[in-house]
Amino acid sequence: MNYQIITQAEQLEAVCQSARNVDVVMLDTEFVRTRTYYPQLGLIQLYDGETLSLIDPTVIDDMSAFSALLKDTSVLKVLHACGEDLEVFNNSFGCLPYPMVDTQLMAAFLGHGLSTGFAALVENYLGVELDKSESRTDWLARPLSEKQLEYAAADVFYLQPLYEKLFEKITQAGWWEAAQQESDLVASKRIKNVNQEMAYLDVKGAWQLKPRELAILKPLATWRLKEALRRDLALNFVFKENDLLTIAKQGIQNRNRMEQEGMDPRSVQRHSTRIISIVKSAKMTPVDEFPEPIERLMDMPGYKQKFKVLKDEVKRASTASGLATEFLASKKQLNQLMSWVWKKDRDPAKLPDVMQSWRLELFGEKLNKLL
Repeated sequence: MNYQIITQAEQLEAVCQSARNVDVVMLDTEFVRTRTYYPQLGLIQLYDGETLSLIDPTVIDDMSAFSALLKDTSVLKVLHACGEDLEVFNNSFGCLPYPMVDTQLMAAFLGHGLSTGFAALVENYLGVELDKSESRTDWLARPLSEKQLEYAAADVFYLQPLYEKLFEKITQAGWWEAAQQESDLVASKRIKNVNQEMAYLDVKGAWQLKPRELAILKPLATWRLKEALRRDLALNFVFKENDLLTIAKQGIQNRNRMEQEGMDPRSVQRHSTRIISIVKSAKMTPVDEFPEPIERLMDMPGYKQKFKVLKDEVKRASTASGLATEFLASKKQLNQLMSWVWKKDRDPAKLPDVMQSWRLELFGEKLNKLL
């Protein structure tokens, strides 16, 4: 397994130009995400069938040649379990690889579990046992060891023969177009336009709060998100979610109270003044401007019965198609459909997953009628 390390823009230009002359390339990334809001890109693996390149984005100033490859519609990009990789690409380069297909999804159309790992598929289809001991390594550290580099290279080297085997089987089974559609769906979900003013709706447990308490949580959650984005810090490293809920519920306006409630002393020291100011201001919110109570789907009348009816229909579709029920429609996707019907009046601009592409024909219309 020969690979080259790319550390200069001229080298990058050459390997990307070469990759754009083939029909299919293999892609992967290595990144670190411990305390940061955004994933920190450490390495990019690119294999065009002949040349395997390990691209070091930490030392190359001009990555435009790579962005051009990501956007080149004449080249299919193959990745495995690409959800977080897509986030990395979008954050680092402002674009996603297109067209793109995910081998984990291809495998799911062939009866494998939705979260089947790369090593398991490589062993299954290629008879090769991969060493995964470097998966938790620090990809931002330099220099990278030979073991790290070989681990990274293997992820795209074996991806090509795996893709070819899966492609042959999925084409025979008639699912190739569906696999492309599903890959596009996964990609579309990774581009999030975060509405900062509505960040409170993403706080777990917010549904338990009364409108008066939500009026406090809402500006607190917006402040925390803005702070996380500004400092590129994971939300809970700014201020813990449970602590935000406690402050909103009790309307705490006192630093000592925060400490008595067991909140992180460093976060309290850093942010208590700002938080107290936000709480005081929020307490002045007129009643008619309180947020609406958050009604959970599962608390709506008839939810359990309807959910079971939908689940049974998905099981029938699973038996008929040979695809796993959780791949056809997860609990989240069924809830998304019910929410679309019950809360969004079947808005055609906000179609749920099961009312799109391959799922629509297979069972989506039936589910819609059942509601």
